[in-house]
Amino acid sequence: MSLLNSVNTNMGAMIALQSLNQTNTNLAAAEKQVSTGYRVADSTDDGAAYAIAQGVRSTVGALTTANQQLGNVQGLLSTTQSGLNDISGLMSSMRDVLTNLASGSVTGNDQANYIATYQSLLKNLKSDVQDATYSGKTLIGNITAGGGNSGTFANMSVVRNEIGAQYTVATFGGSAVYASLNYSTISLQNAAFVQSAIGASATAASFMNKMNSVNNELNTIGAAVNYVNNQVSYNSDKIDALNSGLGSLVDANLAQESAQLQALQIRQQLGTQALSLANQAPQSLLSLFK
Repeated sequence: MSLLNSVNTNMGAMIALQSLNQTNTNLAAAEKQVSTGYRVADSTDDGAAYAIAQGVRSTVGALTTANQQLGNVQGLLSTTQSGLNDISGLMSSMRDVLTNLASGSVTGNDQANYIATYQSLLKNLKSDVQDATYSGKTLIGNITAGGGNSGTFANMSVVRNEIGAQYTVATFGGSAVYASLNYSTISLQNAAFVQSAIGASATAASFMNKMNSVNNELNTIGAAVNYVNNQVSYNSDKIDALNSGLGSLVDANLAQESAQLQALQIRQQLGTQALSLANQAPQSLLSLFK
């Protein structure tokens, strides 16, 4: 089909313009992908994919926040574990002293020295209970009398995942342990009392009862440390997996788009030249009037 020779309707220019407009549209899309790095940068690119991507990004953000909270709890648990380790070690030394005091043959100056050693160890235990705080919180106790710190003593609950599920660690009565072991001088001088404290007695006030409770709490805190560490690791792995899937969904193939961009730039130049030539075609009609 031959094109109409007309100064009113330039079919060649119209075709060239349509082709150039399409090239410019494709070029703008390619430039957007190259500049943003995304195949789906907003909802105009692919509404369904963008909606899914926004949901995944929200989940990643929530998991990141949960890990930040868990990281803060790791500090509190580590501090608590260190305090309990020191308390357990002190109580082992205190038990050695009590074993000596349980002997009826230890009297006089020797007995006084053992009692002074016990009281010194107990003072150190009090300091451990007072100082086992992290960011103003404690899971062991808050003995305030005599200059102790005033850290908040309460159960620890922390968000552990993206749906707001919580993990809780209960407090341990370290201040009560200290109070129960603060034996009077008269009690420490009584071999029968000391024997009962470190023997088979199951009373709440017995030394061995409190020592076992500290060691049991060490097991509890150790399990909590492992749980939190594993949760942080799992959340991090999940974040990596979500980001990988998100990349497959919305990331641009930059190598491919770069090559496409160069091709479209050349097409744009050629289209511009073709439109210029088409616009000059009506000028040829003037030769018919010479």
